[in-house]
Amino acid sequence: MNRVVDTLDLSYAQAAALALAEAMEADPNVVALGEDLGRGGVFGQYRDPDGAPLARRFGGHRIVDTPISESTIVGAAVGMALAGVRPVVELRVVDFALCAIDELVNQAAKNRFMFGGQGRVPLVARMPIGLWGNSAAQHSQSLEAWFAHIPGLVVAAPATPADNYGLLHAALACGDPVIYMEHKELWGVAGAVAPGAHVPLGKARLAHPGNDLTIVSWSRQVHACVAAAEALARESIGAEVIDLRTLWPWDREAVLGSAERTRRVLVVHEAVQVAGFGAEVAATVAEHSPARVARLGAPRIPVGYAAVLEDEARITAGKVVDAARRLLQR
Repeated sequence: MNRVVDTLDLSYAQAAALALAEAMEADPNVVALGEDLGRGGVFGQYRDPDGAPLARRFGGHRIVDTPISESTIVGAAVGMALAGVRPVVELRVVDFALCAIDELVNQAAKNRFMFGGQGRVPLVARMPIGLWGNSAAQHSQSLEAWFAHIPGLVVAAPATPADNYGLLHAALACGDPVIYMEHKELWGVAGAVAPGAHVPLGKARLAHPGNDLTIVSWSRQVHACVAAAEALARESIGAEVIDLRTLWPWDREAVLGSAERTRRVLVVHEAVQVAGFGAEVAATVAEHSPARVARLGAPRIPVGYAAVLEDEARITAGKVVDAARRLLQR
């Protein structure tokens, strides 16, 4: 049983830093490497709650600043993992992870299978996803479907500080490579975090109860979906919101159980709707339940720099409400 102490009010970034620091204190084989970690990370996700960089506590040999070369960073981490180290790789934003696709997809993901389990790659690759005001097309993508498609990778996408703490602990304890996707616009969001309370991979969270339809989402869009559910409640419509938390493995039982009850399922994500992970959820619901299914995602356009263009790619609570109403009318 996990030992839980009094809760702390932490930001999403602080919660992850706390989980990492606890893991590093408990296991000398846990290290972190990436760009700008020595100063605490671009978003402060490598700083103690008091603001001090973790590098001051653990030293430069465990919080490692690297050159600007994603393929080198991930390639080194794969080798470290095979040698018994448990590396946490910081890739700044998911867009930059594309420079390390071979190392992630052909090396980290496949090693355990190709060598009959003789090698394991317990690597956690942190890839901030999603829109971040005025960051434009090359810094605003949500590419979780790319990595969920690859056998051998675990994919996590926490929506709350509590889950960013608990899921990072679970990712660090996992013996396989974990693609760990934190949303850039959640770093400053604060919430209660219970040190010692871990969150299992593959288990969804009920974010809002309801009986009229099911809304399935993850990451930042969970907050938009909860806001939409609260707006629908004022119209006497009960929307159940399920936060998947991990995309692979994902909690089919929770989604299908809700679908059987509500008979309508709306899947919402910030990623481009075309071939997004929502299609996997929608297809599974369509194949295994009597529910009517709909999807809501971003249009297939690059994210613009100007706010008016960026807003075209945003999935707001209002858009979720409209999509829910359409589904209820079908």
